[in-house]
Amino acid sequence: MLRCASYDVVFSEIPGEVTLALNLSNCPNRCPGCHSPHLREDIGQPLDEETLLWLLGVYGNSVTCVCFMGGDAGQEEVARCALFVKRHAPAGMKTAWYSGCDRWPEAAEKGGFDYVKIGSWRQESGALDDPRTNQRLYRLQDAGREDITHLFWKNRKKTN
Repeated sequence: MLRCASYDVVFSEIPGEVTLALNLSNCPNRCPGCHSPHLREDIGQPLDEETLLWLLGVYGNSVTCVCFMGGDAGQEEVARCALFVKRHAPAGMKTAWYSGCDRWPEAAEKGGFDYVKIGSWRQESGALDDPRTNQRLYRLQDAGREDITHLFWKNRKKTN
């Protein structure tokens, strides 16, 4: 069962989107230097349809994207939750998944995701806004996957 340890509205996870980020617990990846080691524990509220409907009711008109942060221990569940969001959210709502896996998660093809980030945290490589990063953010479209990681680098140059 997926559990949501916390959530917040964020502006930098998905370029150009106001995102409701759901921090999922029970992370199996154990990345050295992880910024959220508490998410290794199985903590938080169950992320079920009732909770998703409540979150969409509270935030649905204020956000443009729902991002599942983690969930690698329950990939099929993440995909089901994303499909549920697509069916019940306001028209045009996007979904995203931040996976800490280094390989493409097969469940990403089942969730109707608009964005998928893959890649474990490696302190020496930095995050998505660092050109040395091992992480990649993809926009999924009918034609396939488009790597849009460079948008973070572009935005970083503008703010520095």
